[in-house]
Amino acid sequence: IIADHMFSYATMVVDMDAHDNEQTNTLKTLRSYITFPINNLAKDEFAFSFYFGPNKHNILNNYNIKLEKQIQLGGKLFSWINRFAVLPIFNFFEKFNWSYGIIILILTVILKIILLPLAYKSYTSTAKMRVVKPEVEEINKRYPKQEDAMKKQQAVMAMYRQVGVKPMAGCLPMLLQMPILIAMFRFFPSAYELRQQPFLWADDLSTYDSILDLPFNIPFYGDHVSLFTLLMTIATLTYTIVNNKMMNTGGNEQQMKMMKTMMYIMPIMFLGIFNNYSSGLSYYYFLVNIITFIQMAAFRFAVNEDKLRSKMMAAKAKPVKKSKWQQRMEDMVKAQQAAQRDATKRRR
Repeated sequence: IIADHMFSYATMVVDMDAHDNEQTNTLKTLRSYITFPINNLAKDEFAFSFYFGPNKHNILNNYNIKLEKQIQLGGKLFSWINRFAVLPIFNFFEKFNWSYGIIILILTVILKIILLPLAYKSYTSTAKMRVVKPEVEEINKRYPKQEDAMKKQQAVMAMYRQVGVKPMAGCLPMLLQMPILIAMFRFFPSAYELRQQPFLWADDLSTYDSILDLPFNIPFYGDHVSLFTLLMTIATLTYTIVNNKMMNTGGNEQQMKMMKTMMYIMPIMFLGIFNNYSSGLSYYYFLVNIITFIQMAAFRFAVNEDKLRSKMMAAKAKPVKKSKWQQRMEDMVKAQQAAQRDATKRRR
C-alpha cells in the first residue's frame, strides 16, 4: 500500500502457525492494521494505491519512491554490500539464463578472490605465531607460576616484537570479512531472484531443501532434514578441526581450550538455525568452506615455514626500537609491579 500522505498508524502481524489441519500448504499468515486520518467522512479523502508485483530490487527501484527500501538487505551497515556488489553480479549473470546455483558459485569465487589478500595476510600471521611456538613454550617453562602471568605475557610480547609477529594481524583480516558474511545472511532469504529456482536436489533456493520429512518435530532443529545445511555443517566442522590444529601456537592453554570448544559448538548451532533457512544461503556457506580449504592448501604450499622461521630468527638478532606506546605500556606494567611489591611488604 502506497499512500499519498502518511498513515497515522500501521503495523503488520506475522503468524507462522497454520490455524487448522487443512492449511498444510500455508507457510505463514500476514495481517496488516492501518489507521489513516479522516475527520469528516463526507468530505475528507485519503488517497493511496496498491503495488502488486515481485519484491525485486531493480523493479522497485524504477518507481523512484524508495520502494526498494522495503527489502531487508541488512540495514545501513551491510545493505550497501548487497546493493552495490551482490545484486549487480546477480543481475549481470541472469542475462545468460544460467542456473542460480551456478551464479551463486561464481559470486562466491569472485568474493573469495576479492578477499584473497586479507586471507593470505591472516594465514601468514598465524604461520609466524606457529613457527615461534618453541620460544613461547620456553617462556611458559620460565614462568610456571600463576603470579608470574604478567611477566610471562611481557616476555611473549617482547619476543613477538623481536621476530616481527603481530598477534592482532591475524584477527583483523577475519573481522574485515565479517560484513560480507552478515550481508549474505540477510541477502539470500530476501532475494526474489531465488524464488522457485531449482538447483540439484533443491526445488527452491529461497527456502529449505528438505530431503527427509520427519514425522515429529525436534526442538531447535525442525521436522525435516535440509541437505545443504547438513553438508555445510560437516564442511564447517572439518574446517574447524583442521584450523584448530594449525592454530596451536603455544599460547594460553586454558583460553585455547575455551576457543576450541566454542568453535565446535558454533557449527552445531548453525545446523539448527540454518535448517529452516534458505537453501541458497547454506549452499553459499558450504562453497565458502570448500574454497577456503583450497586456499589453505595453496597457502601451505606457498609459505615455507622453515624459511619463514630462519628469516624471523635473523630478525630477532637485530635490535628493535620500541614505539612510544610500547614504552608507555612497559612503564605502566613496571609501576603496577612496584605497587604490588610495596603492598606485599606492608602486609608483612
